[in-house]
Amino acid sequence: MRDYKDFVVDGTADGAEYANPANYSDDAFWAKVKRFAKKAGAKVIYFALLLYYALSSPKTPKWAKTVIISALAYFICPIDLIPDTIPIVGFTDDLAALAAALKAVDTCITSDVKANAKAKLCEWFGYVDEAEFA
Repeated sequence: MRDYKDFVVDGTADGAEYANPANYSDDAFWAKVKRFAKKAGAKVIYFALLLYYALSSPKTPKWAKTVIISALAYFICPIDLIPDTIPIVGFTDDLAALAAALKAVDTCITSDVKANAKAKLCEWFGYVDEAEFA
């Protein structure tokens, strides 16, 4: 199992204090995604998967992994600006954090990353058109 600490550059990344390997790991990411996938919706999960697969790519530079780890750590963190339990708006802060990270690292979102994210999303939600997420 790979911990998120493996992606923090010199332990000084923004959000590194949240990326405690005791609390945040691949397992923590997948547990949150599986638990909240339907409630969060396909768009939030797709953005999280894009970042997750970009983080896993050896082609992604360290600076981008630092941005990604910060966004994924916020997504996993049980304490949010807007609690995930609030209907309709609960995941808007997560979506904003994920979207901002995607914008910052858009050059790292390769066709392989998109294919992996879309395959996993289709596995959980059925057919999903990427154009819906533009």
